[in-house]
Amino acid sequence: MNNKKLVQFINDFWDKEAIPALQDFIKIPNKSPEFDSNWETNGYMDQAERCISAWCKINSPKGMQIKTLKTPGRTPIILIDIPGEINKNILFYGHLDKQPEMSGWDDDLGPYTPVIKDGKLYGRGSGDDGYAVFSAISSILAIQKQNLKHPNIQIMIEASEESGSIDLPFYINKYEKDIIKPDMFICLDSGCGDYERMWLTTSLRGMATGILEVEVLTEGVHSGMAGGIAPSALEIMQHQLQKISTPLQARINLPELKVNIPKARLQQIKEAAAILGENVAKDFPFAATTQALSDNNTDLITQQTWLNSYAIIGLDGIPSTDDAGNVHIPKLTAKISLRLAPTCDANKAIESIKQKLELNPPYSATIKFSPITINNGWHANIASEELSTTFDTASLNYFGEKCAYMGEGGSIPFINMLQEKFPSSEFIITGVLGPQSNAHGPNEFLHLATVKKISCCIAEIVHNFYKN
Repeated sequence: MNNKKLVQFINDFWDKEAIPALQDFIKIPNKSPEFDSNWETNGYMDQAERCISAWCKINSPKGMQIKTLKTPGRTPIILIDIPGEINKNILFYGHLDKQPEMSGWDDDLGPYTPVIKDGKLYGRGSGDDGYAVFSAISSILAIQKQNLKHPNIQIMIEASEESGSIDLPFYINKYEKDIIKPDMFICLDSGCGDYERMWLTTSLRGMATGILEVEVLTEGVHSGMAGGIAPSALEIMQHQLQKISTPLQARINLPELKVNIPKARLQQIKEAAAILGENVAKDFPFAATTQALSDNNTDLITQQTWLNSYAIIGLDGIPSTDDAGNVHIPKLTAKISLRLAPTCDANKAIESIKQKLELNPPYSATIKFSPITINNGWHANIASEELSTTFDTASLNYFGEKCAYMGEGGSIPFINMLQEKFPSSEFIITGVLGPQSNAHGPNEFLHLATVKKISCCIAEIVHNFYKN
């Protein structure tokens, strides 16, 4: 493979073909079903699917076949097949559904307004995960442009990942004969510790969401009359949450959820901490004098990737400060996001958490925890020495630094399911969501130099895979 030709092709292709199409994709408000109950009738998801499918047809690699799988009531899936000359199979994965808009975007930015600034493409879905199909296609085209061989390729782009991949198992079962059995699985939906090298994801935390309700009164009452007689719904909620967590750290400390961290992962965590240094925490947008939970970078990465935690991501029942009268709050409803250790059994964990949250609330207040989504995490097999060398070589060729490894605090819900279905496959999980890229939040961006280099790395890994 001619590395200079590869870099030139990828850079030109992204500038002329991929980036303009990705900008069009950003403009579409195709929120995932969990965040848009009208997704099927408003047509945004179909619009996003057509946007990507049309682009793929225009920029199709040799022999490509594309089809969209659709079932009423379920989000679509794009399935792309590219025949190769080698009797091996590679399955690429990405998703096209998006997180909600969120507030807090800079004045010159917006969730559905694509803006290129300082080498970054801003907009919802740019890095999570609209770029994936463009990266996969550009990598295959780059191989073919040099008349090099590659295995059989299939690219799967789903549309419910941000809702826990709720529709993916249905399609995998229904269209099992159409989905190749991969020798290698490449997921382009993860993060990177910095933009200086290729990062491979070694683990993903499990995820669960649920609704916690606390009710102390049937209706609001004058706060002066209720104060000293009626208990506080907020204090009761805080009291119950402390039954599962470490105070001030939101770390779930139930012993039955604890897992053993493999020694190889602990070593990689130390190496990642040495690479990133103070940037482990520095790149978070802390307000004023706020500090991270620890000043030990190894501990921070360990907590982020291998320990259980929770966050309150939504709260109903508390009026805004502008609308707040002197009324004792009768009921609070919180949406809670639970992140579980990669090897923790999510179903057993939720049973334990639910039992603790509902146990003996103060003053016999009414309290209920209702799980919404439950997904296990994922832990990769340790890469062979040969494959590790391939990763290092690719990263050195296009970034100038060896590959690095780190777990992700987030989740890709179906990865564990696929590894169980294809246990002999090599799993490569990588991505472009690095410092301040802020997936799910305001000012989400795609780091353009990094996505081009990652595309080069993927092309080299795919080309070399058939020789191993």
